[in-house]
Amino acid sequence: MAIIRKIRGFEPKIGKNCFLAENAAIIGDVTMGDDCSIWYGAVLRGDVNPIKIGNRVNIQDGTVLHTLYQRSVVEIEDDASIGHNVTIHGAKIGKGVLVGMGSTILDYAEIGEGAIIGAGALVLSHTIVEPHTLWAGVPAKFIKKLPEEEVARINDKTSKGYLMYKEWFKEDEK
Repeated sequence: MAIIRKIRGFEPKIGKNCFLAENAAIIGDVTMGDDCSIWYGAVLRGDVNPIKIGNRVNIQDGTVLHTLYQRSVVEIEDDASIGHNVTIHGAKIGKGVLVGMGSTILDYAEIGEGAIIGAGALVLSHTIVEPHTLWAGVPAKFIKKLPEEEVARINDKTSKGYLMYKEWFKEDEK
């Protein structure tokens, strides 16, 4: 069973039909929607400010979510896929976003709906990533506008894939 810990009077709220890996840590002021998956070694540390996660979000292995004390919050909207070993610190992630493996997204950055952040990217504080765009690099820069069909295909493959994977793991828990 995942580490689910109350701190400073805040207890995580987990939606229906979620998969929480045994060594995932969900701490404090974390609110999670339905059908989410939090994978191995992920840490959602809502000890100093809120973390809000929508429905059907997958947060993959080794990812860390955290905030600035009483200043920034993490918000992740529906159907987002957060890749392996990502750090999101006090940023907003829009609906259907794909954040590539090893990326870092800093405080007050906003990633628009359907955007893709390339693997290993560093999105600096206060950066605004427009919807349906690809950003990559260190620091991350605009690469190109993405056709909506491509965004839908990628989102469909990744987001729905993780919905399937979580069910495999939930079935084996029974």
